[in-house]
Amino acid sequence: MPPAELRGLYAITPEAADGRQWLADIEAALAGGCRVLQYRDKTQAMPERVARAHALRALTRRFAASLLINDDLALCQLVDADGVHLGQDDGNLGHARLLLGPARWLGASCYADFNAAQAAQQAGADYVAFGAAYPSPTKPTAAHAPVDLFFQAKSALTVPICAIGGITVANAPRLIAAGASLIAVITDLFSAPDIAARAAQYQRLFEEVPS
Repeated sequence: MPPAELRGLYAITPEAADGRQWLADIEAALAGGCRVLQYRDKTQAMPERVARAHALRALTRRFAASLLINDDLALCQLVDADGVHLGQDDGNLGHARLLLGPARWLGASCYADFNAAQAAQQAGADYVAFGAAYPSPTKPTAAHAPVDLFFQAKSALTVPICAIGGITVANAPRLIAAGASLIAVITDLFSAPDIAARAAQYQRLFEEVPS
């Protein structure tokens, strides 16, 4: 199984042209205590994506953290990542489960759709993600996932629940209390003046709420 549990800050990599600074920022998040990282990249050409994924694999191993790849099963397998995260239109979850095998994680975006989360769990997803929990600068048109949805999912599902979209240190506690085991963050983490300190702030939120 991957080296970290599915609980805590779930850092999602930002878009950045400067690969050296980008990697340094991600290293700071890991140094601050983040142990689950998703590589999401919609702008770089494939050779650069492969190079960055290999760099992240080495970095996450150094920090005993887990690396998941967004929407790319082949890249996940190429760099021996710990799992993949798929959106609603990014492939069949059951097929992905078979390809990944039991030792890698499979995450599924369920937006604000509880029925989709039930189906994802049935198809073999290891966690489901709801969002946008709050207005998101990354996806401003995303459907709103109300806090009641997290309560509902926590009571009905057996897999961990991830919250994403517009999350900050200030509004994350409400989602954790409602049942989110993972808090996925891009902007509030990587735009912080001290990324390591901000990552540590997120991790401490989970110490204050029973799992």
